Amino acid sequence: MAEAFIVSAARTAGGRRDGRLKGWHPADMVGEVLKSVVERAKADPARIDDVIMGCVGQAGEQSVNIARNGVLAAGFPESVPATSVDRQCGSSQQALHFAAQAVMSGFMDCVIASGVESMTRVPMGLPAVLAAKNGFGNYMSPEIRARYPDVQFNQFAGAEMMAKKYGLTKDQLDAFGFISHEKAIAASQAGDFDDEIVGLEVELEDGTKEIHKIDEGIRFNASLDGIKGVKLLVEGGALTAATSSQICDGASAVMVVNEKGLKDLGVEPLARIHQMTVIGGDPIIMLEAPIPATQKALAKAGMKIDDIDLFEVNEAFASIPVAWLKETGADPARLNVNGGAIALGHPLGGSGTKLMTTLLHALKKKNKRYGLQTMCEGGGLANVTIIERL
Repeated sequence: MAEAFIVSAARTAGGRRDGRLKGWHPADMVGEVLKSVVERAKADPARIDDVIMGCVGQAGEQSVNIARNGVLAAGFPESVPATSVDRQCGSSQQALHFAAQAVMSGFMDCVIASGVESMTRVPMGLPAVLAAKNGFGNYMSPEIRARYPDVQFNQFAGAEMMAKKYGLTKDQLDAFGFISHEKAIAASQAGDFDDEIVGLEVELEDGTKEIHKIDEGIRFNASLDGIKGVKLLVEGGALTAATSSQICDGASAVMVVNEKGLKDLGVEPLARIHQMTVIGGDPIIMLEAPIPATQKALAKAGMKIDDIDLFEVNEAFASIPVAWLKETGADPARLNVNGGAIALGHPLGGSGTKLMTTLLHALKKKNKRYGLQTMCEGGGLANVTIIERL
């Protein structure tokens, strides 16, 4: 079987809700990132066999196959096909898995995995809200309700369940949220994100224009006392808005090829995809699956947790990576070394390839070999990707 290699990766800097990226149509935003990964690989876009794009809010400006619309907005040849994927927060990480599987099969040689979410222009949950508002029902079918009586699947409730199950205190989660900002501030000020970010022109409130290249979610004046003072999401809980991922606008992409693709394009690989795993778990607690998924991926790869040099575990809520650390025994110093979604934002379907882009660049900068990425996903799912930097 052929192997899968990543040859380029890029992302936008995150934008806050109603922030600096609010003027960008999501198709145009991801189109700029698609152009960038092709340019970085010095590839002919006509050689792309497919574009697979993660997106959760496939309504409004992100409807009617956002992947194809992104390809057209990028100015690629009309011959380049594209399809959209929804595995909730792991949508573009799953897009990466599909891209790798395609080139490993030998039926395709060059595939772009991508993701986009404008949470400003397509608010979270919009498809379900629109369906309910217009009398088109709910995704909870009679059979699902019979299997899970009196249950409302809810990620916020799941995050609190995680904190309670793993004995995590508010102080622990507040400290983690502060560290996320500290790491993101240090990385941003050191220029560690510069090579991975595609600058987008934005118009400011005063009418002036500039290039957006700094993640807008980073609170450069963050303090632990300030985080501790944020109101709890639920009375008696452990989480606050300061220990939850930020709503975010953003896009990301990676180009994946096999050995033939490397030769045809004349490019050097950045990394080899070493292992891919996806599992399902309890849809009620919902956010726990990264723990068993990581254990399964390591076992299939014949590796131990200490064999991995850097980890990217999505900070949907602080309770997820903190519980993950506790159960896996991973070194906290190797986790989310440039901060995570608490500071940088979580553009839902765009986060999978966003985290992979950051992981790739961090491995290169720190001259490390193996990286592991995972994230919790709606429905009790989790993807894990292990890569080897080359």
